Amino acid sequence: MNQPNRPAFLTVLLFWLISLTMMGSACSQDQKEKIQDALPGGLTKAGGAQPKLDSTYIISYMKAVPAFKDQLEWGKKFYRERDFRLGWFRNHELVPQAKTLLSVINKAADEGLDPRDYKVKDFDKLFTELEKAQSDSTKRNALEKEIDVSLSGTYFNWASDFYRGTVNPREVKNIDWNVKRNKIKLHKALMTILKERESTYPYYEFEPLHPEYDRLKKALAEYRALQRNGGWPTLPATTKLKPGDATPAVALLRKRLLGADAAAPAVPEPATASTTPVQATTNTTTAAAPVEKYDAPLVEAVKQFQDLNGLKADGIVSGETLKALNVPLSARIDQIILNMERWRWVPKKFEPSYLLVNIPDYKLHVIENNKEVFDMRVIVGKAMNATPVFSDKMEYVVLSPYWNVPWSIIEKELKPKLMNNPSYLDHLDMEVVKGYGKKAVVVDPGSIDWSSISQETFKYTVRRRPGPKNDLGEVKFIFPNSNDVYLHDTPHDELFSQAKRGFSHGCVRVAEPLKLAEYLLRNKPGWDMQTIQDTIANRKEKYVALKETLPVYLVYFTAWVDDAGKLHFRDDIYNHDKALAREYFN
Repeated sequence: MNQPNRPAFLTVLLFWLISLTMMGSACSQDQKEKIQDALPGGLTKAGGAQPKLDSTYIISYMKAVPAFKDQLEWGKKFYRERDFRLGWFRNHELVPQAKTLLSVINKAADEGLDPRDYKVKDFDKLFTELEKAQSDSTKRNALEKEIDVSLSGTYFNWASDFYRGTVNPREVKNIDWNVKRNKIKLHKALMTILKERESTYPYYEFEPLHPEYDRLKKALAEYRALQRNGGWPTLPATTKLKPGDATPAVALLRKRLLGADAAAPAVPEPATASTTPVQATTNTTTAAAPVEKYDAPLVEAVKQFQDLNGLKADGIVSGETLKALNVPLSARIDQIILNMERWRWVPKKFEPSYLLVNIPDYKLHVIENNKEVFDMRVIVGKAMNATPVFSDKMEYVVLSPYWNVPWSIIEKELKPKLMNNPSYLDHLDMEVVKGYGKKAVVVDPGSIDWSSISQETFKYTVRRRPGPKNDLGEVKFIFPNSNDVYLHDTPHDELFSQAKRGFSHGCVRVAEPLKLAEYLLRNKPGWDMQTIQDTIANRKEKYVALKETLPVYLVYFTAWVDDAGKLHFRDDIYNHDKALAREYFN
């Protein structure tokens, strides 16, 4: 057999191996090439090659600036991703985004942020020094590196607050907020700004992620403008107005709601000892100042104000309405800012479909394919039994549920009566069981020594049977969570007519449980409204798994702007605003 020409064979083999190496290198360098393609004008010019950074420089520089210290990990990721090339220079020239960043920081107050928090480097001075150093490549390159890392640190410092929040709710004990957070990668956001990658989020415009935030930002600007123009008047604490009344307070009310230019026909004030024209010694008279009437247009303005503040819209000015009217403008501005902060905590994008309960508004919103399909009133926990703020996924609809009696009720209310009369449970339509679910076995309450039970030794469950007396009503909706909180029906429908509905022990009661059950089971074959009602009528607990789990968000917003552009405020029912204000403004 003829041997191959060895030198020629080795030459071909070597060429083949080099070709494979170059192909692999080309694939691994794809991201770097994208970055290089984004650098108009190339990496060099007459002034020489663009300087490069290294990890030692980045770490030492960012650690030396207190404001950049917490952003070090983002800095390392950003520069590592780009093979330590400068980010803010192209061919020794600053990119336009640098100027944009500094302009955004100058306007940080528009976001409820303090521009001074981000002005930690004197860029005007650095830019001047850079301009003077153009003829000295060593000094110029050193300044470019310093400016580049300073701009990146400044961006991460600002973006961390703007996109993730100035307060981390998971790290502050008194802030109840366990909603899942956004997973924004700030180094990727910066690459988007520098046009080195694409994103569906508006990072490249330095814009907020949620339209709800943007609406609050516009409301903040309007309220600050109102503040600069003198704000709004305070009504006397004794004010009480009904439609048709005519008192001096009406003029203040009109100015408060309709503005300083609003005018109404005056009516003479009734003749009384205090308002009768006074006869002067010169036989001239001084007429009493006319007062305004609480007329229909102003009544409508009051009703709208009441509606926007979660109050009963009856047009009567007193009590809660008067209190809301007299909230200082500065306090409302702070309230807007605090709720803007909460929008920085939520996921950067919600799922297409989900349920959202805004606790201070006592309302449930059903969102499908990014649009609200309906809402309903809810009842939430009392202040001492606050409904927790968190997110989870709904898994089951339970028809004709049992209600498990909490130990606190067993100990304080049931135990004293059951010690003398164990059969008292039947009067309450309750029973004692051992075990859980389908394995639960009914136990004779007479076989239990109720006088000696304790939470540690009580191995049973006391539960109320399905039926009209059941505290959970006919339906409950389960999203398993460590808080043991869920949505459910209630036999006390009359409470939904109240404007403020903090009556529960923490769970959320819904006003239209059958409507919600029908919606959640709409894609479950065989589960129409008739089947739901028939199953409930059997009075036997039935778990129905959803075809797909559905995200549930229990949130706490006390200010928002609706789709019509109307600004709403709600009471800080759990003092969460107060707790956040201590962290945010201090």
